[in-house]
Amino acid sequence: MPSPSARLTGSGRRQTERSNVSTMTGAMYAAIAGLRTHMQNLNVIGNNVANVNTAGYKSSRAIFKTSLYTTMTGGSDGTPVMGGTNPSQIGYGSNVSTIDIDMSTGNYNVTGKPTDCMLDGDGFFLVGDKEIADNFDGTANDVDRLTSLKLTRVGNFEFKADGYFANNDGNCVYGFLCVGKYGDENHPIKTGGANDPANAIDLPEGKKIGDPIFSDQLVPLRYPCFKEGVKYYKENADGTLEEVTAADALDQNGNLNAGFEAKKAKVIAYPTAGSEGVTDARVNTGTADAPVWEDLPRGKFSGISIDKVTGMISGTSYETGEVVTIGCIAVGLVTNPNGVTNEGDNYYKAGPGSGELNVAILGGNAEAMGITQVNASKYVARDANGNPDPNATVPVIDGLSPRTTETKCLSSGLEMSKTDLAQEIANMILTQRGYQANTRIITVTDSMLEELVNMKR
Repeated sequence: MPSPSARLTGSGRRQTERSNVSTMTGAMYAAIAGLRTHMQNLNVIGNNVANVNTAGYKSSRAIFKTSLYTTMTGGSDGTPVMGGTNPSQIGYGSNVSTIDIDMSTGNYNVTGKPTDCMLDGDGFFLVGDKEIADNFDGTANDVDRLTSLKLTRVGNFEFKADGYFANNDGNCVYGFLCVGKYGDENHPIKTGGANDPANAIDLPEGKKIGDPIFSDQLVPLRYPCFKEGVKYYKENADGTLEEVTAADALDQNGNLNAGFEAKKAKVIAYPTAGSEGVTDARVNTGTADAPVWEDLPRGKFSGISIDKVTGMISGTSYETGEVVTIGCIAVGLVTNPNGVTNEGDNYYKAGPGSGELNVAILGGNAEAMGITQVNASKYVARDANGNPDPNATVPVIDGLSPRTTETKCLSSGLEMSKTDLAQEIANMILTQRGYQANTRIITVTDSMLEELVNMKR
C-alpha cells in the first residue's frame, strides 16, 4: 500500500514537505537560541563562583525572555453556538533580557586592620587620583566632572608614605578635611571679657570647645602637617600645668597674663580653607614681595580610628601626642545603585542607568558639621612661578550640596562577596540540564530532517 506522501502529487506534496521542514527548522532555531542563552547564563554563574572570595563583589544574574513568535492561526471570538478559539503560535527560543547586579550589602568580614572599611547601607566610597579635584572650574560641567571619581564598595584603605589615605591601587579616598578645632589658637572663643582677641569667634550652637571644624571642599584625605609653634599653659594650685588657648593666656595686647606660661612645641598645622581652597600647611621663608613657600613636614600618626556613624578619621600624633581629627569620609549616592556600570577591579561608574551622583555625609547632618557646599579644588591656585596665588579664588560646584545618609562605616573589616555558593551551584545544575535538553532537541530535529529528505517520492 503506498504511503500517504506517495499518494500526494505535484504541488500538494511539495507544500507538505516545505511545511514539515519549516516546522522542524523552527525547532532547531529555538534550540540553538536556547544553547546560546544558557551559555550566557553559565558565564554569569561562572563569574559569580570565581568571585566567591572577592571582597565587595556584587553578584549578577541573567534574566531570560522569550524570542519571536509565528502565529499559525489567530484567535476568534465565540458565537452563539460555538466557543471562541485561542491563537496558535510557535516561538523561536529565548534571549537574555538583562544581567542585573545585586548591590545589597554583603556580610561583614573582620580583618583587624583599623583602616579597613565597610559601608553598611547604600552608597560607594569615592576614590580617584590626587588631581581630579583640581579639574573643577566653576562651570556647569562640574557636576558631570564629579563622575570621573571611581565608585567602590571595597574599603581596603591605609595611609601611604606620602600621607594620603588610599586603597591598594593607589586611588586616594575623597572626603572632607579637618581644618582646625573650636577653641584653638586659630579659633579662640569669645568669653565676653575685655581681653577677648579681636579675631575670637562665638561658639556655634551645639558645638563645644575642641570639636573639629571641617572644610566644605571635597578633597583627597591626607595627614595634616606639624610645625614649631607655641602652646600656652597655666599653673594650677597643685603645681600641675594645664593647657589653655591663646584667648585665655594673652591679654588684648598679646602679652602673657599673670600665672600663664608659653612653651615652644610641635603643633598640628591644619590645612587652611576658604576662598583660596584647601591648602597644605606651608610657611613663607622669603619675603612678602618675594615669597619662598616651603611645605611643612607631614605628621606621623598611630592608633587610627574611624567613627562608625560619621566616618570621622582620628589618630594619635607621634609629634604632639594629641588625638587629632584628620577628616571624614564622603560617600557617593545614586538613585539606582543597580544601574551603575562595572569598570572591573571592583570599580563602578555612575551613568544614565544609575541617575545623578551625589556627595553624601555619613550618618550625620552636613550643616551641623559646617559642610554646606562642595568645593572640589585641592590646592590654592598657582601663579606663573608655581607659588600659591593669594588673589586666586576657587569656584564652588554650583548647586551641589552634600546629602545625608544613615549608612554607617564599619572599620577593621571588609564587605564579603555577595556570591551565594549554594544558590549558584543549584543555578549551574539547572542551566546544565537546560543546555542538555536543547542539544537533544537539535539531535532529534536533525534526525527527523534526515528522514524527511530520504523519504521516498
